[in-house]
Amino acid sequence: MHTLLLMVLCAALHCASSDSHQDADIETLMDNVLVLRVPHSPGTRFHVPLICGEAHQNQPVFWKKNGIRLLLPPLEGNQVSVLVEEMDAGNYSCHLSPDGQYLNHTLVLVRLNPDNMSVILEESDSGEGHIQCSGHNYNGSFHCGWTRQPSRSRAAVLLVRAERNSVEIPCELDADGSGVSCQDAKCIFEEERHRISVTVYIHSVSRLEGYTTAFYLRDIVRPEHLPNLSYSEGGLFTWDNPDSWQKPCSFFSLEFEVLVVYHEETCDAADILFKINEIEVNNYTVSVKNKKYVFCVRARDKHTQGPWGDWSHYV
Repeated sequence: MHTLLLMVLCAALHCASSDSHQDADIETLMDNVLVLRVPHSPGTRFHVPLICGEAHQNQPVFWKKNGIRLLLPPLEGNQVSVLVEEMDAGNYSCHLSPDGQYLNHTLVLVRLNPDNMSVILEESDSGEGHIQCSGHNYNGSFHCGWTRQPSRSRAAVLLVRAERNSVEIPCELDADGSGVSCQDAKCIFEEERHRISVTVYIHSVSRLEGYTTAFYLRDIVRPEHLPNLSYSEGGLFTWDNPDSWQKPCSFFSLEFEVLVVYHEETCDAADILFKINEIEVNNYTVSVKNKKYVFCVRARDKHTQGPWGDWSHYV
């Protein structure tokens, strides 16, 4: 009997504990944005304190969530506490009257802790993670891109932070929100001692996720297409370095990879005639029996052995 009573009492205490409101682990991500770090478990409920502003301390303040006035219970006053259940956060705005002048707002987002269950961005098939970065040279300019999951196509980028050795790197978000262009002002002749770090904060409704990648410029530089690819009698192909590639060529040396594929095939074809790399001059003579073929060539930094650039081709 005593054992049964103890079990019932323990169960009741557990239910009461799991249903109780908790104080949230709250971070200020940026102005007007609060982030709740919550465990990945059902039934979480957190109290979040909000303030309209010191200037409105003695004014009648009414609160709305996502544009709708909160009635159950009504929220009034300069300082309030809202209850956030699981992922049900949102944009809390304060007004001078129930339908009156807008005064201020706080966007409350929820981030899982630990943040190890990504659902917003796709992971690349190439093994580069959720963020893929590349540059065309060593002038400090680079671009990072990402792809949203089809079910999260309306997810919005909230903030992008890029830095090297705690020094901020300015970036500009692409118009479609699927990438960012950045410019590191470090001298191109200076040896890289610290990686560049890029963090993207993106939210789908009230769920926030953060994605980070880190790299040296030398690991992401991919030369652009090789211009002026031409053919001469005898199978001689010649090309120039990309206009965007640094000079002098003796310091910023390129090496080339040549690929010859069957006629009407692409440079990514699996069935090829032959391939040769580590070419250090801007020409190559093809000697094959096939009268029709596709000549492909691409470049990479000779010294860093970084990633290959895109193919240029001649049919």
